[in-house]
Amino acid sequence: MNRPAPVEISYECMRFLITHNPTNSQLSKFTEELKAFGVQTLVRVCEATYDKAPVEKEGIEVLIEVSEIYTSTPVQIYTNV
Repeated sequence: MNRPAPVEISYECMRFLITHNPTNSQLSKFTEELKAFGVQTLVRVCEATYDKAPVEKEGIEVLIEVSEIYTSTPVQIYTNV
């Protein structure tokens, strides 16, 4: 399945990367994308569809898991503050 490309938004001193919600089978490519954008902290704002341990193993901190917030379109926000 084709997923939309990540979108980066900058606001003052903050950067946000909005991307798809990966599955465990897509996690390797997903973490490569995060690292390419310099992501250091991940904030998950939709239902977890993957194991966060491999992401943390790559040096990306999973700071907050917001499982009670759902939208009609799954969205994830990544920040590098």
